[in-house]
Amino acid sequence: MQLDRPDNRVLRLYFGESNLPTPPFIKQAAQRAMDEGFTFYSENAGLPSLRRMLASYYLKMHGTLLDPQKEIVVTASGVQALNVAIRCVLDPGDEAIVLTPAWPNGSAIVQMCGGRAVEVAQPLSGGRYAIDFDALEVAVTPRTRLLLYTSPSNPLGWVATEADQRRLLEFTRRHGLWLMADEVYERLSYPDDAPLGTPVPSILRYATREDAVIAVQSFSKTYCMTGWRLGWIVARQDLARRAAELNEFIISHAASFTQRAAETALAEGEPTIIEILTQLKKNRDYCSEALAKIPGLTVPQPEGAFYLFPRIEGLKDSFGFCRKLLEETRVGIAPGVAFGAGGEGSVRLCYASDLSILAEALDRFTRFLR
Repeated sequence: MQLDRPDNRVLRLYFGESNLPTPPFIKQAAQRAMDEGFTFYSENAGLPSLRRMLASYYLKMHGTLLDPQKEIVVTASGVQALNVAIRCVLDPGDEAIVLTPAWPNGSAIVQMCGGRAVEVAQPLSGGRYAIDFDALEVAVTPRTRLLLYTSPSNPLGWVATEADQRRLLEFTRRHGLWLMADEVYERLSYPDDAPLGTPVPSILRYATREDAVIAVQSFSKTYCMTGWRLGWIVARQDLARRAAELNEFIISHAASFTQRAAETALAEGEPTIIEILTQLKKNRDYCSEALAKIPGLTVPQPEGAFYLFPRIEGLKDSFGFCRKLLEETRVGIAPGVAFGAGGEGSVRLCYASDLSILAEALDRFTRFLR
């Protein structure tokens, strides 16, 4: 069924990023920072001015008071934040529970540390994903040190409720575990009972300053800065101190001028975030409605991030399915099996593209299935 059309490019819906460029005001801020001399080393934990702005952000968005000098560490990307934080927690032979389907880098970093990733699948119940707390209890062993979850979820679009987060916090307190929340998509949500731009509640809202809690974040998704490689960690003082020290031996610190540009993103980016969310919500609704019309597909409505994770009835080999779809229709999507336990039988589609691209991709996808 090779398509015979002059425009036979691959429609790439497998990437985890928007096709929007970084907003001009952020790029201009980076240029100004270079002109002002921000081309030298900064502290391993990041520029104090950026950490102060991040502390102000958490106070404004979540009502959470943080010490910018002792509880915030800037990193060269969200994945480096994950890498540093996990390395601070695990010794070789330790175990980490990972809620899946999830972006696979978390489990991979656990394995790179000589640890074992124990994946616990999130079941689909009543059209919404949930947390199987009974399975979490079974997964705990004397070697378990960490529980990692993602909200909003890549690839599910699931958002942890307040009850979910309080129960996760109680679970990890009871078992003496670190609780790590990947909150990279925190600003990308579509609440029914709040305005667009309202952040997803951070785990930090419910934790005390003494809790073994880590929040991992990034500028990549919210501000269309994927190529800039800038993220951060919020954690208890002892872990934050170790993370800053470990930064020295991995990357030293994030680039100084990108940190200054991030300050501008935080200070001036709210109108841009609303514009992005308005278009993402249109894209989500368009794609959800189109996929819901296809027989044999179960399409949970995503509450955040920018992915759909439809389940295809009878699908046993999502990798083979996606490969054949790419070869025959030039539509690229990600196989659910890539996201760990619970992912097989589904595929991930990123809807952070132009509607014209999405419309053509979904037309090809629909004809392929039928």
